[in-house]
Amino acid sequence: MVMDDAQSNSPAAVAARPVKLKLTGVSKTYSNGAQAMAALGPVNLEIREGEFVVFFGPSGCGKSTLLNIIAGFEKVTRGQVSLDGRSVEGPHRDRLLMFQEHGLFPWLNVIQNVMYGLKRRFRFRPRARRAHARRFLEMVHLGDFEEARVHELSGGMRQRAALARALAPDPKVLLVDEPFGALDALTRAKLYGDLQEIQQRTSKTIILVTHDPREAACLGDRVLVFSGRPGQIKADITISLARPRDINDPVVAECGAGIMAQLEA
Repeated sequence: MVMDDAQSNSPAAVAARPVKLKLTGVSKTYSNGAQAMAALGPVNLEIREGEFVVFFGPSGCGKSTLLNIIAGFEKVTRGQVSLDGRSVEGPHRDRLLMFQEHGLFPWLNVIQNVMYGLKRRFRFRPRARRAHARRFLEMVHLGDFEEARVHELSGGMRQRAALARALAPDPKVLLVDEPFGALDALTRAKLYGDLQEIQQRTSKTIILVTHDPREAACLGDRVLVFSGRPGQIKADITISLARPRDINDPVVAECGAGIMAQLEA
């Protein structure tokens, strides 16, 4: 099924875009003295400009390890990761990671947290930096809370602030590691809608890790099913449901069940 309301995000349109991120023969082995544990790979993968890709699988299947490799926090044992044709050698602001915990600085208010990642963007004067940060706070519906302290925010609001902080430096790829697990169902549902809206507005390439098949179906253009140890991609599923998607929609639930079936097959 092709999207009715966003032809630019149809599978055919996505396939015509340039490759943003390429992984070739990527594997990871951890050594502990005489013992070695193969955690991941080999993984071969191409992710295109503006795709929303979800890594789905149980705990311990290597999906977060792969996310950290893409972020540059983990070194590959074998293989190569390239972004726009250039080898990824370490962390860089062109790949920003939004963690499970919001990681906001409690001694700064909301807008100061968002501005923090812009300090080294020398083209921004202080006033312009604040205006830029404010634009992303508006995008995540926190425009009225820019002077609030972190402890004054709900869990969902903290994650929105963390999302604004990750987006403000304009990374080429946004990496998201299970950020919604500690939130209540109503808050998660609202954030799913917000994240879809932001991705549609910014055309940002996003990679999200989850162990929830319905969440994967709700958010992803593609879902990569990971399993085994060492972790490998067991299935690559294109999700052609129209956006915006509602996590409580029976069609999304059915799609999530199909993703789970791929894991159990």
